[in-house]
Amino acid sequence: MRTTVRLFTGTALAVAALGAVAAPGAYANNNRPESLEVFPSSASPGTTVTVNTLACGEHGHGVGDANSLGAGEFQLNPSTHKEVVVGQFNVPEHAKPGTYGISVACDNGRTARGDLTVKHRSPSGHVQTGVGGSVGPDTAQVTAGAAVLAAAAVGGVWLLRRRASGAQGH
Repeated sequence: MRTTVRLFTGTALAVAALGAVAAPGAYANNNRPESLEVFPSSASPGTTVTVNTLACGEHGHGVGDANSLGAGEFQLNPSTHKEVVVGQFNVPEHAKPGTYGISVACDNGRTARGDLTVKHRSPSGHVQTGVGGSVGPDTAQVTAGAAVLAAAAVGGVWLLRRRASGAQGH
């Protein structure tokens, strides 16, 4: 009888311990921000970024916060997909490269969070480096380079033929 009591007591303590460990985790999940999809997740200044989430629920609305990168607030409205809300903002021209947190507060009280990485803007047009040659080929330089290569090739062939014919000077 004592072994049965010990078995039940041990089992009850194990269940209580598991419940005590699992309950805070389950409660914490209710207060944790949900996922916010950011597309594109990496953008240059001037790019339009679209965000969406399921946190606001069907026919929900929300307010997005992109103040961390200087884009301000933006609205999220229901999309054509069930329970998905969507919003857009532009990455400011003055945004510095780095990773920025974007968040959404839904009208149902839930929140969502995602990250946007701002990358360096790719240069467009001709790059003025001060070294030259960045604008386009210079015809005189191309001609001179081709002449030097041709002379080197002719000289190399002449030396090889001379060596092969045995006309070496002692």
